[in-house]
Amino acid sequence: MRRSLLAIRALLWREVARFLRERNRVAGALLQPIMFWALFGAGLGPSFKPPVAGGAVPYQEYFFPGVVVMILLFTAIFSTVSVIEDRKEGFLQSVLVAPIPRSIVVLGKVLGGTILATGQGLVLLLLAPFAHIPLSVPMAGLSCVVLVPLAFGLTALSLCIAWRMESTQGFHAVMTVFLMPLWLLSGAPFPALGVPVWLRAIIAANPVTYGLAAFRRALYPAGAPIVAGLPSFGASMAVTLLFCAVSFGAALALARGSGGRAAA
Repeated sequence: MRRSLLAIRALLWREVARFLRERNRVAGALLQPIMFWALFGAGLGPSFKPPVAGGAVPYQEYFFPGVVVMILLFTAIFSTVSVIEDRKEGFLQSVLVAPIPRSIVVLGKVLGGTILATGQGLVLLLLAPFAHIPLSVPMAGLSCVVLVPLAFGLTALSLCIAWRMESTQGFHAVMTVFLMPLWLLSGAPFPALGVPVWLRAIIAANPVTYGLAAFRRALYPAGAPIVAGLPSFGASMAVTLLFCAVSFGAALALARGSGGRAAA
């Protein structure tokens, strides 16, 4: 147990230290979502009022929770792409032959990405008053309860993809056609209300939809119009936790089943 905990700590800290050493990566991870929020909010705000059950809301306010989820996704992608780099540099091979279970390797990598994603999401959450969302300590605490499992699930899912990739170019191609649509079809840039039935079904089947719904409910009181019609907080958290378990289980299965290929 002590050896496993030390291995988790080492892998986790390696991800954090690597991220903090790359200042351009830190700046890009934070500035890109802020730029999206500012530009899309300014451009679409005058012409697009997202419909909600209680009427309409300003676009910048509606879009803000989706931007926080975007930074979770981007950080999950950037943290797991290191798997490809570690394989090329030989670090992954040395970890896989160490006398520790494969589950510890996967858990250490995923927890490292989770901490990075959650930390950046909470930093961006400090801008909530600029989106006319009151910020309080209880709201921030409940938001953290939502963001941690959502970041964990997204990081584990990204690790599943990165583990099978031979190049960063291939990983980014898959990210564009698979991971980004998870965010686009979660109700982040536009609500499910009023969209075609087939698109609403896709949004309802998307696990990220429920993580975002739980996050919106953490930001607003229960009777707020903007959360009317969304899945309940309990149901959304249940789906998010199931998403975590399935994503981590898939990552663990890949690590155990293709270990020889990863170490080749």
